[in-house]
Amino acid sequence: MQIYKVGGAVRDRLLGKPVTDIDWVVVGATTEEMLAKGFRPVGADFPVFLHPKSGEEYALARTERKSGRGYGGFTFHASPDVTLEEDLIRRDLTINAIAEDDQHHLTDPYQGQKDLEARLLRHVSPAFAEDPLRVLRVARFAARYADLGFTVAPETLELMRQLSESGELQALTAERSWKEISRALLEDQPQVFIEVLRECGALKVLMPEIDALFGVPQPQAHHPEIDTGVHTLSVLEQAALHKQPLTVRWACLLHDLGKGLTPEEEWPRHIAHEQKGLKLIKAVNERFKAPRDCQELALLVGQYHTHGHRALELKPSTLLELLQSFDVYRRPQRFEEFIAACEMDARGRKGLEQRSYPQADYLRGAANAARSVAVQPLLEKGFKGPELGEAIKRERLKALKAYKETASI
Repeated sequence: MQIYKVGGAVRDRLLGKPVTDIDWVVVGATTEEMLAKGFRPVGADFPVFLHPKSGEEYALARTERKSGRGYGGFTFHASPDVTLEEDLIRRDLTINAIAEDDQHHLTDPYQGQKDLEARLLRHVSPAFAEDPLRVLRVARFAARYADLGFTVAPETLELMRQLSESGELQALTAERSWKEISRALLEDQPQVFIEVLRECGALKVLMPEIDALFGVPQPQAHHPEIDTGVHTLSVLEQAALHKQPLTVRWACLLHDLGKGLTPEEEWPRHIAHEQKGLKLIKAVNERFKAPRDCQELALLVGQYHTHGHRALELKPSTLLELLQSFDVYRRPQRFEEFIAACEMDARGRKGLEQRSYPQADYLRGAANAARSVAVQPLLEKGFKGPELGEAIKRERLKALKAYKETASI
């Protein structure tokens, strides 16, 4: 039995990056031998075990063969006679197909170290094209290592293009897709993920609503970058620069989908794009079964981001409706994330990345003013039921009018 460290742990150590998760491959062993040593089996698909003390994953060396569509359409073969090289060749990228033994000797049959030095994301073998999930994984790695200068090798991009055209991407489950998308959006340069998907044709298959934004102009006075797709990527980039959470990044990606529905004869104006985009945002949310908090914020940002930009001009009654829509009294964090998404939208414009956004503090102040209305005095006056609701609303409106007068001085 021989044990090797493989994959990301070896890759990141060689890149000088922190190593978090460690995967191990075991060559020359049987399931029975692993169980006898106290390893605990995981799942039924292929022989993976948890170490009895560390809890790290140890997988028996295996080969795989395409037997159906999609990510799960593979037959695995694990036995003591499967070699380390045979196990490594089934991996996606050469930089992930390097193994290290306990003496720190590297086994690198597919020139992964050479590609690390050349800053290339290159597939290990033609079998790469058998797994559609790899399109998303490579785009995610491109986003993760963009700051180090990594790019996708042309021949790998071509295989990704073939996969995108084959119909295989439709076989991906929502859960697997979301796992890759959400991880990619949390990288330091998530816009690169979208760029690579677009370059290989996967974006128009997976997210046609976002792909449709490229080439759609906006008024230059508000959007010096003009192109709506370029703007969307810039907003996502700003969200990453400002360390925004996944909910905000997802909302930033989807906020302008309605502009893809504007007839060409109306360009570059996009009247009521906020309302028109809601059905598209809902469709993307449902397609990937995004978590509820991501879905809710994306819809609210899509509908109200223009209100955010015009906050200082809004009438107190409109401001109250906005606050009510976000339920700022019970869900203050969601409104804070809305403000963040609006600010990223304002900054995601060519040459305006450092602009101030006074609307943020104004909206926070408005929320605080509405929240400051005490319910108890109204109860003591005898208000109850629907009448109490109307009385609270009147008091909140009064508080917002006073706030607007004070804040405008």
